[in-house]
Amino acid sequence: MVSPVYIIHGIAGYEDREDKLKRDLSSLNMEFEFVTEFNEQGKNDELIAKYFREDPLEPLTKGKLYCTLVHILAYEKIVARQQKYALIFENDVCFLKNFSKNLEKVLAEAEALEGGFLISLENSTLRFPSWRKIKKGKMLYEAAFGRCAGAYLIDLTAAKNILGSVRKKGFSKVIDWWHNELAEAGVIKLYWAHPPLTEQGSFNGQLSSSIAVRNKGNLRYLRWRLQKFVKMYLTRWFRFS
Repeated sequence: MVSPVYIIHGIAGYEDREDKLKRDLSSLNMEFEFVTEFNEQGKNDELIAKYFREDPLEPLTKGKLYCTLVHILAYEKIVARQQKYALIFENDVCFLKNFSKNLEKVLAEAEALEGGFLISLENSTLRFPSWRKIKKGKMLYEAAFGRCAGAYLIDLTAAKNILGSVRKKGFSKVIDWWHNELAEAGVIKLYWAHPPLTEQGSFNGQLSSSIAVRNKGNLRYLRWRLQKFVKMYLTRWFRFS
């Protein structure tokens, strides 16, 4: 298993998610570290002034702002520690069947990639490579845009490139949309893992979202399962890219 694993977390109010993640990750024999904002508001304000533009391209709620900030803090750790790869999970991650086996395949294919990549491991947008692109035994597919920022593998070069870009221009969007902007600008290269390895609990109905109006419950879970089946097994036949 790759080490380290960084969990994008909140300073308070997520104790149930923390307990669940400790159980899940321990069962997967994964070492992990929770990354949060700081207790001192002055320190957070200082970092926000350092990393974010004064004229953001979209209004960032406090939840989105702090979520994006904590992703940046994880990149700072990767670079400071000179770590070849890191797994980034938001704290509502849910692990799908064969996670460990498929992660080993992702890591093996990642060895052949040029540095500066970010590999989406989740299915949050319910976007998948078309059937025409799928190759037997292949896990990674180059993508023009990401699939949210709930679970991904990032290498040291990509972490450095993102930090270099943000120091020059500042963040102006929530983290997953900013990844897309960075990919379009050639700062990083995006890939999708297929089949996906994780889901976000705030999307599949197992958890309520902390930054959007998505409540947990059986109805949401059933709706998610139906949408996933249709988009993963039916509509992909009609996509060419």
